[in-house]
Amino acid sequence: MALYTKEEALKYHSMKRKGKLEVVSIKPCETQRDLSMAYTPGVADACRAIHADVEKVYEYTNKGNLVAVVSNGTAVLGLGNIGPEAGKPVMEGKGVLFKIFADIDVYDLNIRQMDPDKVIEFCKMLEPTFGGINLEDIKAPECFKIEQTLIKEMGIPVFHDDQHGTAIISGAGLMNVLEISGKNIKDIKVVVSGAGAAAISCSRFYEAMGLDKSQIWMFDSKGLLHTGRTDMNAEKTYYAQSKACTMAEAMTGADMFLGLSGKDVINAENVKAMAKNPVIFACANPDPEIAYSVAKGARTDLIMATGRSDTPNQINNVLGFPFIFRGALDVRSKVINEQMKLAAAKALAALAKEPVSPEVCAIYGVKELKFGIDYIIPKALDPRVLEWVSPAVAQAAMDSGVATIQLDIKQYKKDLATRMTASKARTKMMVDSFGYDL
Repeated sequence: MALYTKEEALKYHSMKRKGKLEVVSIKPCETQRDLSMAYTPGVADACRAIHADVEKVYEYTNKGNLVAVVSNGTAVLGLGNIGPEAGKPVMEGKGVLFKIFADIDVYDLNIRQMDPDKVIEFCKMLEPTFGGINLEDIKAPECFKIEQTLIKEMGIPVFHDDQHGTAIISGAGLMNVLEISGKNIKDIKVVVSGAGAAAISCSRFYEAMGLDKSQIWMFDSKGLLHTGRTDMNAEKTYYAQSKACTMAEAMTGADMFLGLSGKDVINAENVKAMAKNPVIFACANPDPEIAYSVAKGARTDLIMATGRSDTPNQINNVLGFPFIFRGALDVRSKVINEQMKLAAAKALAALAKEPVSPEVCAIYGVKELKFGIDYIIPKALDPRVLEWVSPAVAQAAMDSGVATIQLDIKQYKKDLATRMTASKARTKMMVDSFGYDL
């Protein structure tokens, strides 16, 4: 059942102040003295200090808590190439999530540019202002070149959430699925529907967890990726199998199906043909690759997750990017590397085994949430996610040598809790002041 109507959604975005974000001054500017410090002549003291030591930009400006969400609107949600203006509501929404989950400030930058080299040039020019860049809704294969180039050539973290967010969250789920089913990642067969940014990144992440690429049967809109095809880019060619087969044939004996494509790609017969204790991650939104009721009706031993909030085990990127960036920013990391991504996934997997408070259960309208086939991934609104994931990411950055400052992790966890209490209070005060009637 829909939680809202189209009219209600449009009202949400348009009522009173338009959009979902506002820039607010956080320093007093009510007297001549205040004004003199905020701008001229007092601002010159901050400028001179940064000119003498460029790292002071983190002390005297908001750079250390500011992320750019950059998009050209070429692969927006399930909407496709709708352009930067039509994609802007999503990028504003991303800014809202950064703020409410991790107290990170965001400017959404929606650019009319298809040339990956020019997108790269644009992003590189942003480094003096931003502490990190979240690339969003940029189509494959251009997104691979853009992100990889920026990671190599910039000194701040660059993260394409469409790739790595899904990979990290589904990777956490897979870790727990393997534990529940008693399987070893080196022995499983994985069928992937979709060969875009998210599918490629998920597959690479599973490799980092121990899977071999030979264990992956990946399908795009033209069928299985195999060596007999001549229409594949380098990313697809890497996952090519030696022989062609159909989806039905690949699903026979498969331990896992990962869907990052579209509606009704597989059916109940395909599910029945899978191995014992199979797992299906059907992530297409709003309609998954197979309906939850159909898949669960086909197998009682099935563990299933979707991208939807109305079924168990939602693979939701909001469990990743706010907390990953929080940890990366707080140790002033130069990159978000594989060690940090794996640390995030492991922290999420571990948190799913912890008791869940009655308050969180009440939010989701259930009596309890207990580790098992219907609870393999923490819920997005569990406030503990920040205190588990961000410290794990920060620690991994320090351990792998990409952090430029060191933190006492025990104290950091306490500071995060205090920070979020204050941030939520400020946000509530702002929203309440507008008197929204939703």
